[in-house]
Amino acid sequence: MPMRQCGKLSGGLIAFSLALVLTGCGAAEESSPVIVGSVTSVPQSVAQVPAAPTMATGQPISSPVPSTTPQVDQFADQPLIDNTEWVDAIDGRRLMVFPTQAGRQDTFPTAGDRAWQEVLTLAPDADTPGMRDQFLCHWDWARIVAPNKTSWNLEPWRPDVGYQATVNALCNPGGPER
Repeated sequence: MPMRQCGKLSGGLIAFSLALVLTGCGAAEESSPVIVGSVTSVPQSVAQVPAAPTMATGQPISSPVPSTTPQVDQFADQPLIDNTEWVDAIDGRRLMVFPTQAGRQDTFPTAGDRAWQEVLTLAPDADTPGMRDQFLCHWDWARIVAPNKTSWNLEPWRPDVGYQATVNALCNPGGPER
């Protein structure tokens, strides 16, 4: 097998193995390192995958694992957020964030931070504790789970529990969205 194809194969196997670990697909509580061929380290693009979110049951939420990190942001010159709208909901105030098509597709590592800055430009009063974590949860996970969801809803009344606890609460710490 040519060296170029072998590298692609081992990289794919590492990504697949990591996906199995992240999704808990038949994995034991403690797992041993996976060594594929002569690979002795995990590529940086795989090592920087966000922590796997878990449901209330403790089971990880399945998500695709990126096999490579883009080196160039193909959406750098396009807005990622179309508009925002504050509404009053049964539980309190809610900011509806409407991503653009570019915002739904951009996987460049810093795009989420750029998108959050766009949210703050459109709705400066969104800069409250916990709102950024809710937004990044939607950016990192809701785009994958529900790619066509019209808006991402952020609520300033939700508790500020940190990113991982926000992800574990399916982006809605303090209770489900109503």
